[in-house]
Amino acid sequence: MTIIVPSGTGNVYAGSGTIQHPSWSPYDENGGTCVAVSGNDYCVVASSNRLSTGFSILTRDESKIIKMSHKCVIATANCQADRKTLQKTLQTRHIMYMHNHGKPMSVAAMAQLVSNTLYYKRFFPYYTYNLVCGLDEEGKGAVYTYDPVGSYERTGYSCEGTGKDLIQPVLDNQLKASSPLVLPAENWMTALPMDDAVDLVKDAFVSAGERDIYTGDVVELLIITKDGVRTEHLDLKKD
Repeated sequence: MTIIVPSGTGNVYAGSGTIQHPSWSPYDENGGTCVAVSGNDYCVVASSNRLSTGFSILTRDESKIIKMSHKCVIATANCQADRKTLQKTLQTRHIMYMHNHGKPMSVAAMAQLVSNTLYYKRFFPYYTYNLVCGLDEEGKGAVYTYDPVGSYERTGYSCEGTGKDLIQPVLDNQLKASSPLVLPAENWMTALPMDDAVDLVKDAFVSAGERDIYTGDVVELLIITKDGVRTEHLDLKKD
């Protein structure tokens, strides 16, 4: 059977006269990696600022973390259009909550809101990988990780995005050990000191930046403590 591809059309014509249209997807793979580690009195959240599509870099300075309050942030990777829409929706609902209740949402309430929002779109889901991070009402670090349709759990650490396969084993090796000195009874919190957690996250991103073309340029780190949110930046390779 002869297949003829007319120049400039993009359609494939088979010898039988049938037309095979090229596949189309409403989603775009924009990459990015998000990491979060929680401790007894802190939460470290980081994401790479590179925004890509295919083998092209669209921008090297696109933050993927949105600050909801002085104790809660949301990190989102992958499709930029869905990320922007999701974060705008969450911001709007959070403002409505503050007007109604006179206070910002707790990190647990925000985690539930994100779950409800993702589940509402389950038949045409947001193509995003999300982490809700912050301090709970007891001042302990909290990290919530999600699947695309809203199922979530609280963990001590998590990684989402294109660099997950490279970074998650490093986190498991350093934070999920059998020793009670490393992993306390609460499996949703790590025992690593804050400075060590920051160094671990930075080292993980440096390693992933060497292998993942969608992770690079700059890493934005947000360190959440009882005193508020502090921001740091780490330069990665630019190629």
